[in-house]
Amino acid sequence: QVQLVESGGGLAQPGGSLRLSCAASGFTFSNYVMSWYRQAPGKERELVAAIPSAGGSTNYADSVKGRFTISRDNAKNTVYLQMNSLKPEDTAVYYCKAVRKGVATLYYWGQGTQVTVSS
Repeated sequence: QVQLVESGGGLAQPGGSLRLSCAASGFTFSNYVMSWYRQAPGKERELVAAIPSAGGSTNYADSVKGRFTISRDNAKNTVYLQMNSLKPEDTAVYYCKAVRKGVATLYYWGQGTQVTVSS
């Protein structure tokens, strides 16, 4: 059974930090590109950050560059999102996504974790 379980969300003050984790099971984690998305109320889901299957080159939305860092530990089947210098506009539900492209593209989503940035 495939599972992606996010954790680490919560309430943070502007300028604060949170670290999200996404623990994967039920598939070969090291074969998948991992990414974080977020969806704020009334807005479309947007890509925040992505990391290749073996790590290395990462991609970020312009709005989080220099503040957020995505990383992964293939030995622990976990992807992380370190969020620093948080802003109220970072408030959203954060989702992790696993994608493997091939003859057929496979993808899985987590259930999401709420991040609220407010004083």
